[in-house]
Amino acid sequence: MTTWQQFETEAPMLAAAVQARLEDYNHHVLATMRRDGSPRLSGTEVEFRGRDLTVGMMLGAAKARDLRRDPRYALHTNPGDASMEEGDAKLSGVAAEVTDPAEFEALVGDESPAGSFDLFLLRLNQVALTAVRNDVLIIESWRPGKPRVRYERVKNGPAVRIVLR
Repeated sequence: MTTWQQFETEAPMLAAAVQARLEDYNHHVLATMRRDGSPRLSGTEVEFRGRDLTVGMMLGAAKARDLRRDPRYALHTNPGDASMEEGDAKLSGVAAEVTDPAEFEALVGDESPAGSFDLFLLRLNQVALTAVRNDVLIIESWRPGKPRVRYERVKNGPAVRIVLR
């Protein structure tokens, strides 16, 4: 797993585009795993705190319990209205709960005292941005330490894979 900062370093243009999608809308969809292994989808808000991508939630929220039991998550950004030109992003990885009061305060500041809500750092293992521009489906994908990959598909034709450096 890696930090948002590493993602920015390895894929700065993609990171900027994904950050814009995260900041353009308040509400996104977080997927966690229930105790029985089935998925739970929850509306959520994410924030950049310093150079970390975080998700906060009310104390005792089911999604917090899910993440404590199984920290794997997937996050789908709000795709916006009508057009897919700017794309929508999908992130996956492992959430790390902030339990140390000093770390919580460093991230949150005077906003709220530690223990007033649950806070998790979102670590990444994959990020993808999907867009449609001029009838071309474009998917750009990143994994830590690997080259970015871009797929382009014109209408219903075959997808072309391009490895980006």
